[in-house]
Amino acid sequence: MPSDKTMEKSKNFQGFSPETGAFLWELSFHNERPWFLSHKEEFERVLHRPFQALAADCLRGMDARYPELGFQVHLSRIYRDARRLFGRGPYKDHMWLILHVGSRHAQGPAFWFELGPATYNYGLGFWDASSAVMDELRRRIDANPAAFERLVGELAPGWKLWGEPYKRPKGERGPVIDPWYNRRFLSVGWEKDLGGEAFEARLPELLCERFAALMELHALFVSAWTAGSAAASANSRTEREIERT
Repeated sequence: MPSDKTMEKSKNFQGFSPETGAFLWELSFHNERPWFLSHKEEFERVLHRPFQALAADCLRGMDARYPELGFQVHLSRIYRDARRLFGRGPYKDHMWLILHVGSRHAQGPAFWFELGPATYNYGLGFWDASSAVMDELRRRIDANPAAFERLVGELAPGWKLWGEPYKRPKGERGPVIDPWYNRRFLSVGWEKDLGGEAFEARLPELLCERFAALMELHALFVSAWTAGSAAASANSRTEREIERT
């Protein structure tokens, strides 16, 4: 995660470029340390420093809109975890940032922006959700399905859902709700070909505007995550107490 000093010193975002995608394509074909080290300056110039600036600008934009929430930003590293290479090279062919509420190590709902060799995507979601969290989300949807359908209907065109579906659906609530209702975890966002807005200096402003349009959905996700996490923790304590008796 960029330090406070790094964030403060980051220049305003000026846009990614065709060189950004070209670098990531080359990295995907030459995923080895000697090649990367010989292109380290290019990595900094076309990818890392622009991403740092984007992260800083997005954090400032969300803080300006929602100072009471205390957003944090986390920027991915280009290096893969050496313990989890699984035959892959040591470098990722994509980078991402997330904006979340809470401590540096908080889990739960977050906004993200991710960029790869040919596409970029952004949106809102949560990953590694417990069954208790998803139970709470479904409970909230069931409490007011019309309101949830309204939220879905207000999403900007072109959105898509990510998240592993259950093998056995948890219920049938109609064509609008079912795709959200029957997943183990959930994220919603937009994916586009690399270019266009990603090459423009106004990208942070555009992302903040789109994240702001998702704030009501964000509040719903946070509510479900908080309640579900508390329930899972309580169940775990109960199980430990039973084991001791």
